[in-house]
Amino acid sequence: MDLETIREVVTARERADLTGLGTGSAVLAGGTWLYSEPQDDLERLVDITGLGWTPVGWNDAGLEIAATCTLAELADASYPARWPATRLFGQACGALVASHKIRRVATVGGNVCLALPAGAVLAALTALGGSALVWGAGGDEWIPLHRFVVGAGETVLGAGEVLRAVRIPEPNLRSRTALRKIALSPTGRSGAVVMGRLDRSGLLTLTLSAATTRPVVLEFPDVPTAGELSATLAEIHPGLWFDDPHGAPDWRRHVTAVLAAEVTAELSGARP
Repeated sequence: MDLETIREVVTARERADLTGLGTGSAVLAGGTWLYSEPQDDLERLVDITGLGWTPVGWNDAGLEIAATCTLAELADASYPARWPATRLFGQACGALVASHKIRRVATVGGNVCLALPAGAVLAALTALGGSALVWGAGGDEWIPLHRFVVGAGETVLGAGEVLRAVRIPEPNLRSRTALRKIALSPTGRSGAVVMGRLDRSGLLTLTLSAATTRPVVLEFPDVPTAGELSATLAEIHPGLWFDDPHGAPDWRRHVTAVLAAEVTAELSGARP
């Protein structure tokens, strides 16, 4: 789609080129959502792909994923064999309603900052305990992803702030993971997605998305019983269950419980 209100497109080559982001301007990376509908409030785009960030990199501390890393780069990278949890990336990209062409252009940063309930890549990074590096005029800040998104389409990013990267701690990448998804139609937008992570310490983390307005993280000191899982899900505030044409809140709540039980069973070694 043509964006008829845009008067200037600037390609950032260094951090100083990001100065001036604010009302009337927006960050451009893959642009798959930006160009999908009118953006009448925008006059200026700042293309951050010219900053030359390495898509994915790792060391003994863990994995760092640039905001400009494409979904295809995230899913297809050759990660160390000791990190089985990285398989969640390919599964998350597959849970999105996106063609192979889109995955070669759409970025991790876009999926995170859009903060859509069905943002499966955002959910996967949250499920693995990721933290977002935010560049701001007042300095840099690492923010846990479970606090980065505050509602459907809403994040803690302030005017002029830019997501630089997401970092995942090395121990989390050694975890076992499982994913379940459901939608009202075979190729429809996700109605509920549940991702589980079982750490070597025995800690089990469930991350709920698509069914909720933001990723919801539930932690258990060990694999919960059916009663413990049911009781914890019942404590989720009713206002967190998402309501749109892709699923009513009561349906989303019900299927999330079913998927959570399946994920827990898989991670415990029981038959799903």
